[in-house]
Amino acid sequence: MQINSHLSTLVHDVAAKYGDREALIYKNFGTKQWKSCSWNQFSGIVRQVSNAMLNLGVKPQENVGVFSQNSVQYLFTDFGAWGIRAVTIPFYATSSEQQIQFMVSDAHVRFLFVGEQDQYDKARRILAMCRTLERIIVFDPTVTIAEGDTISIYFADFLKLGEGLPRQSEVENLQRQASMDDVANILYTSGTTGDSKGVILTCGQYHAAMEANHKCVPVTDKDRVLNFLPFTHIFEKGWKLLCITMGARLIVNTYPLEVQQTMREQHPTCMSSVPRFWEKVYQGVMEKIEASGPVKRKLFKHALNVGRKHNIEYVSKGRRPPVALHLEYEMLNKSVFSLVRRELGLENAHFFPTAGAAVNPVIEEFIHSIGLNMMVGYGLTESLATVTCNRLGKPWTVGSVGLPIEGIDVRISDEGEVLLKGPTITRGYYNRDDMTKQSFTDDGYFRTGDSGYFKDGELFLKERIKDLFKTSNGKYIAPQMIESKLLVDKYIDQIAIIADQRKFVSALIIPDYRLLEDYARNNGIAFTDRRDLCQNQQIHQMLCERIDTLQQQLAPYEQVKRFTLLTQPFSLERGELTNTLKIKRRVLNENYKKEIEKMYEE
Repeated sequence: MQINSHLSTLVHDVAAKYGDREALIYKNFGTKQWKSCSWNQFSGIVRQVSNAMLNLGVKPQENVGVFSQNSVQYLFTDFGAWGIRAVTIPFYATSSEQQIQFMVSDAHVRFLFVGEQDQYDKARRILAMCRTLERIIVFDPTVTIAEGDTISIYFADFLKLGEGLPRQSEVENLQRQASMDDVANILYTSGTTGDSKGVILTCGQYHAAMEANHKCVPVTDKDRVLNFLPFTHIFEKGWKLLCITMGARLIVNTYPLEVQQTMREQHPTCMSSVPRFWEKVYQGVMEKIEASGPVKRKLFKHALNVGRKHNIEYVSKGRRPPVALHLEYEMLNKSVFSLVRRELGLENAHFFPTAGAAVNPVIEEFIHSIGLNMMVGYGLTESLATVTCNRLGKPWTVGSVGLPIEGIDVRISDEGEVLLKGPTITRGYYNRDDMTKQSFTDDGYFRTGDSGYFKDGELFLKERIKDLFKTSNGKYIAPQMIESKLLVDKYIDQIAIIADQRKFVSALIIPDYRLLEDYARNNGIAFTDRRDLCQNQQIHQMLCERIDTLQQQLAPYEQVKRFTLLTQPFSLERGELTNTLKIKRRVLNENYKKEIEKMYEE
């Protein structure tokens, strides 16, 4: 049974049901040992945080900043703040000083919670430029606080302000005053085209989202849920809260690069993720298969073909597979696919919500073929994550983003734009009335900026309207669609399509340098550094052939005609990526102007 109470009391209400049962599984910063925390302990620490915040001077509906990677302290801070009706503003752990300065100043943040040394150092450096900032609270006890710093304290010392719950009567009084109209978060979007904008998310939006998602996302108190995406990301934040309302265990993954190790150690049943994660899984599995002997390769390819027929051609369409096919699939599932899932740490897999970008059909078919339930969905920060999603055990179509969740009205405009209305949709942007007005139609629908269409009740997305490129020949190009197709290749790690106002499509490609080096060694190609590799004609020809194979189904004007291999990845530091790792095309065009122009020389 779902416990969908107001955010101010949610953890305490769930703890009243589950008591000493395990709630959180986590590692302390920089350590290797897994620890756990019961629901009662979770609730107790949240109460202490609420009391400490009142003693610190936090006011109802005041904005409190959280600048950290995933951690239990992050969870305690979020719920502790909601417990006194404060607003939390999550910042990505990878945010730049400029971004932090903008958000702290825009939201008038007085109290900023930070994770590790990097976040603390950035917060210290912007202090003089942020007049409102009064106090920094540091999660990681190993952070070195600068000599003479009198405004920063460790989280453990902050907790002492709430020892014995000295202001619990005030906390409970504030909870009685809590309203669904209270703001819960101001979540600053990535800003691929300019400054971030703060999306206002209310407690009522969360309540509506939890109710609607509960009816179509079958997480239960039996599930072990791995939190891999940043808690700053609305997808992970909403998913985490849904899991808490159902009493599921949360496995908090602090360092993203350790996620596959965490999966093998903790064996999650569920995990929300973005398509790029599953692309990496696909590439890793296929790389191992290609490196195996011919008998194993043949067996796996046969198994994949059987899995595709069984799960895609029949199960996904709500049809019962023929008996012979079903029996063969069950045999291969136990003998082949179970080994793949065990290697991933997903032998107890339940289902895996996936959103945030277009899912390549090759990847979607592969994941389902090996017996993993990928639930593809669509949503935005402004819609508090889910707008549509597939349903477990119900028919679905490869390439769709599923059916609308209950309570949300999805409409396609005459121009093909997806428009939204409902209780989960934001009321607007913080301090940006002008942008808020532009983002809604006259009859109150939110403009998503995504182009799409419905077929048999399912939503299919086409492209971001603002991202469409128009070649000098007048043809429209959807760069994300092309990028998604090519990212399947194991040698391609990152890619940016170039086409706007150009006579043909080109690409900037970041190769997987390790695999490229292996290929060079195995084929007798001499090199001394990455520049040698990226400029080698034999390697260029090999990649050209692979790209041509992947883009056979594209129209001629959509196909990549030339590409440049770059010697360093796109980076956050150079402003080329957002915190959610989306490409900032304007910045790339500027940073690689010379390389781009060279591709268009006659």
